[in-house]
Amino acid sequence: MKTYVFLVLVFASLTACNNSDDNVDFKEKNNEEIIAYIDKNNLDAQKSDSGLYYVIDELGSGQKPVATSNVTVAYKGYFLDGKTFDQSDANGISFGLQQVIKGWTEGITYFKEGGKGKLLIPSHLGYGSKDRQGIPGGSVLIFDIHLISVK
Repeated sequence: MKTYVFLVLVFASLTACNNSDDNVDFKEKNNEEIIAYIDKNNLDAQKSDSGLYYVIDELGSGQKPVATSNVTVAYKGYFLDGKTFDQSDANGISFGLQQVIKGWTEGITYFKEGGKGKLLIPSHLGYGSKDRQGIPGGSVLIFDIHLISVK
């Protein structure tokens, strides 16, 4: 199941519209939702220029990936309400950072091998404003990640 969902997510990211106006209606709403989640859960999050929020629990000590790296990541993906929509096993899955949603391509690069943390991804860096394979349009996605390796 996880491989199927991951492949669907990869396909959706590759076929998603690149129009920057795609989620104009959700940017402010997503930002407010993420801030409320951060406050409620007492997280020490950073915000990037793109609107991605990330929490570094452990930076890691190995190699730091770039947007073109191949990585192995163990993860759990869920919505703001805590409902899990996908997760890997502890061994993780391997992929190229250019094959995933923009929030992952950017967010994974804030960690080094061995790093752990959380990505809080607004819809314009995720799957946009349209429903995609069980992910409602305009959804904020949260991922607990463990960057296992970088190649």
